[in-house]
Amino acid sequence: MTFRSSFRIAVYSIALLLVTTGVWAGGSQESDQTTLAKIEEQGSFVLGLDDSFPPMGFRGESGDIVGFDIDLGREVAKRMGVELELRPVDWDGVILSLNKGDIDMIWNGMTITESRQEKIDFSKPYLANRQIIIVANDSNLTSKADLAGKTVGVQMGSSSEEAISGEPEVREGFKELKKYADNVVALLDLKAGRTDAVVVDEIMGRYYIGKRPGEYKVLNEDFGREEYGIGFRQEDDAFRKKVDAILKEMNEDGTTAEISKKWFGEDIVLK
Repeated sequence: MTFRSSFRIAVYSIALLLVTTGVWAGGSQESDQTTLAKIEEQGSFVLGLDDSFPPMGFRGESGDIVGFDIDLGREVAKRMGVELELRPVDWDGVILSLNKGDIDMIWNGMTITESRQEKIDFSKPYLANRQIIIVANDSNLTSKADLAGKTVGVQMGSSSEEAISGEPEVREGFKELKKYADNVVALLDLKAGRTDAVVVDEIMGRYYIGKRPGEYKVLNEDFGREEYGIGFRQEDDAFRKKVDAILKEMNEDGTTAEISKKWFGEDIVLK
């Protein structure tokens, strides 16, 4: 037997071993079925979120993480027979955290976008949303055209930033697109006069300014409509389908409607 033949046989044997043990086929990621089985075995899954995004997920008066998505997540975990673990992460790197395995899902008012779908999978949409423009109550800005020469705030890595980029003719007119770690800080800067406007998810923005009457107003124009979904690793098909099935069940028995009324005063969940 020649050296070349021996080398080929050795390579084939190693490749066969990697495939049969699942190392080659799955890379460094666990297989879909293994992920769901691991969650069921360990009795919990990890929900990643930005903990300053009311009313989806944020710190309540006691310091505990509360919110609409948190209530949904707890109910899903309960029906799966496991516990829910909450893990705040840097939103700008949340997809990386998911794909590294630091968290099991992203459930935090996450907009379904084409660029994100290239990296992760999503549940079925569960809420509709818009990218609204918030200004100070005494501002004379009335339209997107008025943003020319102005400083506009946005959360770094958010769908708001992506929506603005989708309208380059408007974006190019800004004096500055100021990026923040979270929306709350951006809105505080707006109140202090350090920015002229903030582009933000309508669900978060209206909840926030509703708690502060007379301080802000929303322009009639927006940067587009979108839908929220839960983010999963692309190989976690069984886990995603499990969560989708439970949410469907919760829609049918009225649980999601009850949770929605608690946070929004009405049932706004997509059916």
